[in-house]
Amino acid sequence: MSAVEPLAIKTGMLANGMKVIVEEDRDIPNVAMYLFYKIGSRNEVPGTTGLAHFFEHMMFNGAKKYGPKQFDIVMEKSGGRNNAYTSEDLTVYTNFIPSSALDVTFDLEADRIRDLAFDPKLVQSEREVVYSERRLSVDNSNPGALNEQLQAAAYTAHPYQWSVIGWPSDIEGWTMSDLKAHFKMGYAPNNCTLVVVGAANFEQVMALAKKHLEGIPQQPPPPAIRTKEPEQKGERRVKLEKAAQLPLLMVAYHVGDSRSADYPALTVIDALLSEGKSSRLNSRLVEKDELALQVSVENPMQLDPGLFQVMVQPRSGVSTEKVEVALYEEIERLKSEKVSAVELEKVRNQILGAFYRQLKTIAGKANLLGQYEIYFGGYAKLFEFDRAIGAVTPEDVQRVAAKYLTERNRTVATLVPAKGAKDEESQ
Repeated sequence: MSAVEPLAIKTGMLANGMKVIVEEDRDIPNVAMYLFYKIGSRNEVPGTTGLAHFFEHMMFNGAKKYGPKQFDIVMEKSGGRNNAYTSEDLTVYTNFIPSSALDVTFDLEADRIRDLAFDPKLVQSEREVVYSERRLSVDNSNPGALNEQLQAAAYTAHPYQWSVIGWPSDIEGWTMSDLKAHFKMGYAPNNCTLVVVGAANFEQVMALAKKHLEGIPQQPPPPAIRTKEPEQKGERRVKLEKAAQLPLLMVAYHVGDSRSADYPALTVIDALLSEGKSSRLNSRLVEKDELALQVSVENPMQLDPGLFQVMVQPRSGVSTEKVEVALYEEIERLKSEKVSAVELEKVRNQILGAFYRQLKTIAGKANLLGQYEIYFGGYAKLFEFDRAIGAVTPEDVQRVAAKYLTERNRTVATLVPAKGAKDEESQ
């Protein structure tokens, strides 16, 4: 029996193809409304990279009924706040509002989906904002710059090879026709999942969705991503020389997508290696051998086969080569030694503790419901997560580590401080 059960979740479908997921939760008089558009940087092509992220900004710049900046102003006057995020796979808009503001929030969303403004001055202004963000998060960020090179080296065919923020020349070169084509393709109601969690019932939400959103016509969906990344058949290495005080190491391994049967075991491996001070990489690299200042591991949700990534910040005077030796020894130990029942139970508790904490808030639930609907083939998979983690065995950890975490399947990126250059991050 799962510790997490679908309590009051109901779903509906508008005539234009928008799916609606509602969970009534009246612990507080607020509502979390999330709109998941199934379009991200994977739906771009060379020449238009960064467009998905650009629209995360543009969608707040005015439409037909509510002009520039009015989306934020009206929502704040109603007692709400909003945000958005873009990934390789999705663009997501988040609204956290009092239940009394539900009608006006639907109206705001409908206005920008139906009639987003493409004023050339606003487009140019937002282009400059995005370019500035790129300089901050990539060009002048050592982790950002190295991760961009890691992705470009790890992928040879699939569109995951470019960063979400896009290449500089593409940001400079987007045309108005590029923008309108992307918007028409990505922001159609049939390409959106609406999730509402909080102090609102299903009938109320569906009535408002029909009133404000159902009249917006559907569009042909984004073209299917047919390109599959070929199997990697040998280690790849990339070196970035850049102004920095310390070197940096990133190692990535190709893994399956989020629906892969191996995803739960990879989640456990992630926690074994990096969750908490007693995790294996922290204990070895940071505490015991004093090789690193910080270690992190990421096993992200992805629609297509993605990357299991490790990042290590070496201490001053420690080479990335020395860090690599210790890192690979710990990875080999996952394959050669069975994890103990005590350690496995500890990381299960860590994983599930973080999961349950997210489910305690209406915003956390809304986000998870939308992510599971899209990444895992249905929101109901959310209620199988604890069982899936609990079913991972020591043998699964060994098998999955041996399958993916190999020299042949890895891409290694190192940042080497450029001699005589000042660290851009410290300026």
